[in-house]
Amino acid sequence: MTIDYCRNPDEIFKKSVAIIESETDLSGHGPAMVAVITRMIHASGMVEISPQIDASEGAAEAGLLALKNGATIICDVEMVERGITRQYLPAGNRVICALANEKTAIHSREIGSTRSAAGLDLCAGEIPGSVAVIGNAPTALFHLIEMIENGIAPPALVLGLPVGFVGAAESKEALIARGDRIPFITLTGRLGGSAIAAAALNALAREAGRRLAEKKQ
Repeated sequence: MTIDYCRNPDEIFKKSVAIIESETDLSGHGPAMVAVITRMIHASGMVEISPQIDASEGAAEAGLLALKNGATIICDVEMVERGITRQYLPAGNRVICALANEKTAIHSREIGSTRSAAGLDLCAGEIPGSVAVIGNAPTALFHLIEMIENGIAPPALVLGLPVGFVGAAESKEALIARGDRIPFITLTGRLGGSAIAAAALNALAREAGRRLAEKKQ
């Protein structure tokens, strides 16, 4: 038996984008932010998240420029790191999983928080000017904000997309409240997750690559 369904990946994505555009109002956003919103919706399968996607002014462009200039990408967990498509990175950007540091378990007890938060603490020197992608742990986002409040220079962009019932919505609200100091893109409420976070980063990387290719023509 053969089931009739679309098998071509390019056609699948093209049709998906057409559906998203027909069901979502993307007017008022620049190309970079449109790319991010589209990919986040595509990763979640939910056009209804569009009104919940919030960003500081110029955040998508700031993240795109940082990636073009070789910014390090810092992920809170391995699931986010694995979701980043290396071939799209416009400058062969280094990708760090904060949780992968072998000292996180010990350091988490020292700071009285989760291993995800401890991982960010241990890569503090990499944070200024980076693109920070938080797709799992609200504690990681809270701790990143605390680090910035305590004097560390902020990332070029924070993709603050933790998921869950405890702290996820609140950590995003804390990020939004500091939007004048911390460039951010987030999804308010409990929703988020590694797939959406990686999709947002990949969208910026692809848009950066597209612009570089056009410039060379």
